[in-house]
Amino acid sequence: MADKSYETDVITTSAGDLEMTFLGHGTLMFTFNEKVIHIDPFSRVADYAELPEADLVLITHEHQDHLDLAALEEILTEDTVVILTEICADRVEDSVGDFVVLEAGDVYAAAGVKVEALPAYNIVQTRPGGQPFHPKGAGNGYVVTFGDTKVYVAGDTEDTPEMRALTGIDVAFLPMNLPYTMTPEMVADAARAFKPKLLYPYHFGDTDTGKLVELLRDEPDIEVRVRALA
Repeated sequence: MADKSYETDVITTSAGDLEMTFLGHGTLMFTFNEKVIHIDPFSRVADYAELPEADLVLITHEHQDHLDLAALEEILTEDTVVILTEICADRVEDSVGDFVVLEAGDVYAAAGVKVEALPAYNIVQTRPGGQPFHPKGAGNGYVVTFGDTKVYVAGDTEDTPEMRALTGIDVAFLPMNLPYTMTPEMVADAARAFKPKLLYPYHFGDTDTGKLVELLRDEPDIEVRVRALA
């Protein structure tokens, strides 16, 4: 079990309870049917020597606060499956034994769940030279299916057409840290488009989460929950 100093929520699915542990920033841990899934483990938010080892790890992209080799090495076993992007694979070859590269649209089953990769990228937000903070093709978001429950972890992205076209999402984690991902308005617009039942802003830094709550106040079918994910 995770350190009880971390917030957790439990979601009931058709195949058992899903415990979601909010480690901080863009970093999550899911426990499902005695399997442990780590997402973007990051040493700044947790001591991974004290956390459960991973059956499955999902890495969204290569930035250091998402691909942290020191954190990753603490939770790997001989049987851990690591799902990541092609750029990430180039950086972990000597550190990770069993990894799977997924591109947008790819689907893979591991640790009793189905994982589908979606593109994660910027459309509006760019560096001073015009290069997107997150170019299309470099990063993934993931839809993870637990029984009949679909959880979307978006990675570092804006409200892309692929995100807005999603259907049947029960839980969504959407990034809201400026200037790298989305404004509260972008998150709210995306949520109105694909209508997750439960929405967590994450990786939000100093962005005012209360603004998102206010923007979606008149959307009774979307519950916004704010947890310690700055």
